[in-house]
Amino acid sequence: MIRFIHTADIHFGMENYGKIDAKTGIHSRLLDFERALNACIDVALDQDVDFFLFSGDAYKTAHPTPTQQRLLMHCLLRLYKANIPVVLVIGNHDNPLSFGKAHALDIFGNLPLDGFHVIAQPRSFTLVTKQGPVHIVGIPWPTRNTLALSDKHVFKSATEITEYIAQAVGSIISSYAKKLDPSLPAVLAGHLTASSGIFSGSEKRAIYGTDPVLLPSQLAIAPFDYVALGHLHRYQNLNPNGHPAVVYAGSIERVDFGERKEDKGFCLVTIHSKEKTSHEFIKTPMRPFIQIEVTLKSGDQTQQILDAIALHDIRDAVLKILYHIPEGKADRVDLNAIERVCATAIHVVGIIPIRNHQTRETRTHLGDTAMDFETMLGAYFDNKPELRDKKKDLLEKALILYEKSRQDSVED
Repeated sequence: MIRFIHTADIHFGMENYGKIDAKTGIHSRLLDFERALNACIDVALDQDVDFFLFSGDAYKTAHPTPTQQRLLMHCLLRLYKANIPVVLVIGNHDNPLSFGKAHALDIFGNLPLDGFHVIAQPRSFTLVTKQGPVHIVGIPWPTRNTLALSDKHVFKSATEITEYIAQAVGSIISSYAKKLDPSLPAVLAGHLTASSGIFSGSEKRAIYGTDPVLLPSQLAIAPFDYVALGHLHRYQNLNPNGHPAVVYAGSIERVDFGERKEDKGFCLVTIHSKEKTSHEFIKTPMRPFIQIEVTLKSGDQTQQILDAIALHDIRDAVLKILYHIPEGKADRVDLNAIERVCATAIHVVGIIPIRNHQTRETRTHLGDTAMDFETMLGAYFDNKPELRDKKKDLLEKALILYEKSRQDSVED
């Protein structure tokens, strides 16, 4: 029996909401992600797992700050000290996309320490664990550089190259799978886009575009016992009724407001035998993201918003407030009063008024050049409900002015 942790999309460096922590001098959001990663590692140590698998995107960018690198190093060294091997797959955020430049996790592959296995190019290797050997096939984020495209692709369009890369990755996975010992446990680890995967924060499925897209059927092949994916931030199993499971562990913390309703975590995977593998999704501690939306009615607008806020526990939360102003009404919300009540939140994204655009009446078509002035003017008055009762008098006066204007023009 082999047990391991599957996690992905750590994204150290996401500092879009929050503030500087007074005790450490570090941004509160970076500390949130560190707390979530340590929760993964706590389980790994408690369960004494056989290895720790990370499926890409350690940082927000390929150029992490020294502080971000230090925090990640401290976290992963906890595993090293416990003699738990660490497998790190390079994601798109870790890759500088420039030939010859080091990727964000390159340092772990160059440490004079056993136990770190960095996958920056597609490769297959046998990982020796406490419970025996495990085949690992690793596929980093596929790019021109990782697949070493030949000169014959120079003049192809971006779409053609993307499609070729997807086909090439599928062929590489199939080729590696055929060479594995089918009697040993085997895991496919990749930072990839699968066609039936759902993007975090929406119901939008992966589509053919700038990302090379693979079918789940290209991933869920023998002799793999589990497919560990990174890139999509929502936890999901794309092969729930088959073997092996094709799993996105998702991000370990909420990356943006679109993920506010999603639970975040990681997977504890157990390979019981070649025909039986199970995994458990375990939640990590998450920063609350709260969106409050209020449709204002007649009465005290500020109090209506305060009443809506009182229904939520906003302490230490990232907060966004939207309020809809009735048509024709002025915005009389006391923002200072709202901000005072929201002082317990760690960050207020905004207190945002929303107005429904008034529908403008479509004017009667007056573009017919054959229509005389009197008819055109009559049609205009008919289209103005407030002028219909005065149409006759207005029309007579307008015609007098129009006729006088014509006479003056002739005399000139």
